[in-house]
Amino acid sequence: MRIMRYGFTTGSCAAAAAKAAAYMLLTGGKKTKITIETPKGIPYTAELFEINRKEREVSCAVQKDGGDDPDITSGALIYAKVSFSDVMEAKIQIDGGIGVGRVTKPGLDQPIGNAAINHVPREMIEKEVMEVCNLTDYKGGLRVEIYVPGGEKLAEQTFNPRLGIVGGISILGTSGIVEPMSSQALLDTIRVELRQRKAQGYDYVAVSPGNYGLDFMKKTYGYDLDRSVKCSNYIGDTIDMAVELGFQKMLLTGHIGKLIKVAGGIMNTHSNEADCRMELLAAFAARAHMENESICQLLDCVTTEEAVRILRTQGKCEEVMGYAMERICYYLEKRSKGALSIDCIMYANEFGELAKSRGAEEWFILLAQEQAQLI
Repeated sequence: MRIMRYGFTTGSCAAAAAKAAAYMLLTGGKKTKITIETPKGIPYTAELFEINRKEREVSCAVQKDGGDDPDITSGALIYAKVSFSDVMEAKIQIDGGIGVGRVTKPGLDQPIGNAAINHVPREMIEKEVMEVCNLTDYKGGLRVEIYVPGGEKLAEQTFNPRLGIVGGISILGTSGIVEPMSSQALLDTIRVELRQRKAQGYDYVAVSPGNYGLDFMKKTYGYDLDRSVKCSNYIGDTIDMAVELGFQKMLLTGHIGKLIKVAGGIMNTHSNEADCRMELLAAFAARAHMENESICQLLDCVTTEEAVRILRTQGKCEEVMGYAMERICYYLEKRSKGALSIDCIMYANEFGELAKSRGAEEWFILLAQEQAQLI
């Protein structure tokens, strides 16, 4: 089996570019490569591009390499411009320029108004630049500007518009490296969205595995997807985070293809983790005394939409979906250990709402009130 190659974060690229620019500014020499140490302890040697040296400022770029887990920023040039600061004391001022987003909503890593350069990359930049200052015995201040030409366009493919980060991408990374096939970045995004909503003063949150669920909520119940949280397949992890952050109520809305798995106690609904959709539907249909031939048809179905069609034809859909919702709510409550009140709505693309928990109706009032407040 081929060993997967790790990459380096935008934070590592920014820190490397800043260190190189600082070195060239303070020594007058030229660098074509630079090495930094990532927070994980893995050294990163980066090649430098677009070097531009002036008397009072130097800029250069490092190309983002995502390894075998590339994202939309892979291949982008992350620039750093280092210049002498008017501030006399030894201080590193860090800001973002073109293509780096700016925070407009609370609950993120940086306060409103700051460039979306997270605290770990900021610490990396300061550490590497100060290392150069110490090496050259420079006691004054420096200004570091991180910028990414084309970053605003790249950001359209990220979560940034949903999070209220405008004007570009975020400079991210906690370990400094990108681990291939890691799900941590997605879990981190879910946590950020939950934390942001909590910071806005809400103790309740609407959650859905993906865009289809959010679109269904908006079309059917008038709840804007921009105020919902996408949990992907990580339903159990999202519940854990919501409990940890102190939420009191959650509404989970999802397609039957995802949520029927929860009826079997499966809290990571990715097909690589588990897939017993038809087995669960067949078991629930047997409980509803459906004929054996139709139960076998369910087991042979490829999609849950097809299975719903069979259940409707046999007049068993309402009973089966109702029991499935009971089981879903049981496992949701079990996961939260009673610390979070969770309601649920399950739908199919072709047939609309299939079932909802008893408390779901109250959410329509709650969400309508929130919608009115934001108009």
